[in-house]
Amino acid sequence: MFIPKTFKISDEEEKHSFIQANAFGQLISNKDGRLICSHIPFLVSSDKTKIIGHLAKINPQADDIANEEVLITLQGAHDYISPAWYKGPGVPTWNYQAVHIYGKCQTFNEPEALKDVVDSLTAKYESGFDEPWQPNYKAAMLGAIVGFEVTISDIQAQYKLSQNKSDQDRTQVIEALESLGSTDLAKAMRRV
Repeated sequence: MFIPKTFKISDEEEKHSFIQANAFGQLISNKDGRLICSHIPFLVSSDKTKIIGHLAKINPQADDIANEEVLITLQGAHDYISPAWYKGPGVPTWNYQAVHIYGKCQTFNEPEALKDVVDSLTAKYESGFDEPWQPNYKAAMLGAIVGFEVTISDIQAQYKLSQNKSDQDRTQVIEALESLGSTDLAKAMRRV
């Protein structure tokens, strides 16, 4: 990913915090000389060295990711930025947060390991509900998926949040985003 110095995020803790909060993304690999992509949720290992997930066995990507270098892309808040929101001159642009994770992928089919992935994803995403669903599915359903682990070799992070603008322009952009309901992006801009 091309990252201008102004927008580069180097803090490892910030990167991992972003990954945890925005763990639905794209798993990108190569199949027969062509890029292929699946949109899926991910987990981070407790030691923060691996990204874990699963694919449907019928997904063509599941056949070719073992022992391959893959790219995982994650996106945070984003929105169009109008130059009309600046006091000074400007051009139309887009503010966003993005992380790219590179690593070598391994697959697994062991039922207990697959159950752990499904149960962990369920626990993560059901935790916000008043009455979370408890895993209750036929064990045979695990046979329809392939688990994977990506050993992280590189994490690239970019937050393009008008850091190259004056404080006044940034404040005006934040206020315009809030008035349009783009509150997550406005919050991210306030934090940077």
